[in-house]
Amino acid sequence: MQLVKTDSAPLKPEKPATVLDPPDAPPAPSSTLISAPTKSSGSVPSASQPTHATEPGQSLKDLPLDGTGGKEEYGYIFTNQSLLTLYDGVKLLGLLADRIHLSTSSFINISVVGPAVTFRLRQNEHNVTAAEVAAKAGEAGKHTNTHLPTVRTRNKCLSLSPSAVIKVSESSGGTVIILVSMAVVGGVLVLAMAVACFRHYNQQLASGKLGLGPEGGAETHFDYQDCVGGGNTSRVSSVSSQFSDGPQHSPSSTHSSTPSWSEEPAQSNMDISTGHMILAYMEDHLRNKDRLQKEWEALCSYQADPSSSIVAQNPNNIDKNRHAESLPYDHSRVKLKSDVNATKQDYINASFIFDHDPRQPAYIATQGPMAHTVADFWQMVWENGCTVIVMMTALVEDGEKQSERYWPDEGSSLYHIYEVNLVSEHIWCKDFLVRSFYLKNVQTQETRTLTQFHLLSWPANGIPTSTRPLLDFRRKVNKCYRGRSCPIIVHCSDGTSRTGTYILIDMVLNRMAKGVKEIDIAAALEHIRDQRPGLVRTKDQFEFALTAVAEEVNAILKALPQ
Repeated sequence: MQLVKTDSAPLKPEKPATVLDPPDAPPAPSSTLISAPTKSSGSVPSASQPTHATEPGQSLKDLPLDGTGGKEEYGYIFTNQSLLTLYDGVKLLGLLADRIHLSTSSFINISVVGPAVTFRLRQNEHNVTAAEVAAKAGEAGKHTNTHLPTVRTRNKCLSLSPSAVIKVSESSGGTVIILVSMAVVGGVLVLAMAVACFRHYNQQLASGKLGLGPEGGAETHFDYQDCVGGGNTSRVSSVSSQFSDGPQHSPSSTHSSTPSWSEEPAQSNMDISTGHMILAYMEDHLRNKDRLQKEWEALCSYQADPSSSIVAQNPNNIDKNRHAESLPYDHSRVKLKSDVNATKQDYINASFIFDHDPRQPAYIATQGPMAHTVADFWQMVWENGCTVIVMMTALVEDGEKQSERYWPDEGSSLYHIYEVNLVSEHIWCKDFLVRSFYLKNVQTQETRTLTQFHLLSWPANGIPTSTRPLLDFRRKVNKCYRGRSCPIIVHCSDGTSRTGTYILIDMVLNRMAKGVKEIDIAAALEHIRDQRPGLVRTKDQFEFALTAVAEEVNAILKALPQ
């Protein structure tokens, strides 16, 4: 970056310098500017809003920067690299943290776009805002005197107008010429960055694996191809707009690579006579509404023991719960490694669900991640070796947010020490889609692959009109999972209603597939409610589970040799 003085004396370019490099440190990308942050809502300043440059005797902290009041704010750093890597971006922020005496964990949601690195600043012990970070970095750079913010949107880079950028006194004629020249150079730089972003995106799209590093591709692509049944594994279409934080719409069926209900039931050890007895019992159970009502009332009066949730109600953990009535029990909650956690805490709103083996959980039932718990979610994924995530909710339903988007729209994002790369998105049918991720622990350099199955056809308040999409969805999940020893993560919004119904259906059907002669779905529900409260919240959900089990048993019987 060319460092230029801002007093009224003639300006002379000084020696190019890297703002954040300490002595004897390996070179990091030099910062050309640091923009004013935006508010944490992600709103983009309009082109008509003026940006500001330092006047003689004015420091960056005196400028009217936006978004100084929020808990988490965005900052943007532009470098002189034509294409910045995520590693370089993290390194740059690390040097910045050292300079301003902040913990590196204060920077979250780190992303890299072309030559720019963007970040969110979480609330910290020094109460430093993103505006103050920009100001202090500007002081370290000996007064960067212009900035042209470039704001990243989903699929392109938008450059804000450079008009009204410069403020100087009338006596500074030489200064005006140099500053106007710098504005022109800045405009060229922004244009070059936009071209680089566009070319980089096209290259990623053509390769069919967005943001995947060279060390991972083959294994990830193979696993994903196997999960989706050997279909077209390239990115079918850009689904970012269809599954954004805004109102949700089901994707058009023309994007589907295969029709729904194409997956045959998995091979089962269930014998024909047992299957028919179970089916007859289930059908009678569903026809007898009085019996169903009495069984549901008995389930509602059931009390788990032990049932304390003291840790979840700790004042330090309350804001990590999406719903106050959906809390994990102390004895079955998932514990994070506090020494690795960004906040040095071990709490996350998640519960282990065991079936028959008390040494190995079959599921992790959890709530939809919140903005400030996304890094905790990926820590839980990593520490439990999970390879499959089942998401039972849209991001927004009826205008209410159900879950934070905990994965990047495209390319890669860093959540604390976990780098998440979106490899591909595959619209399987109008009811669900499959995403493949490449996960890296940047602290240990270990890498893994995992798959997310996202169901879209289950409304927040109610049940699906048919069990068939859910059963097809479950078959796809289990084909990918293949009986691995790690737990399957299942979440909706609160981690109880739809989450519990899916777990109940899957657990009962898995028991049947293993040849169990007797089955009691009400007892199975009590068993999982012993481990997390509120699983399967309504009678309709319980009846839906019974119907789904009956239909799948019927499908298995038809597939068995007669």
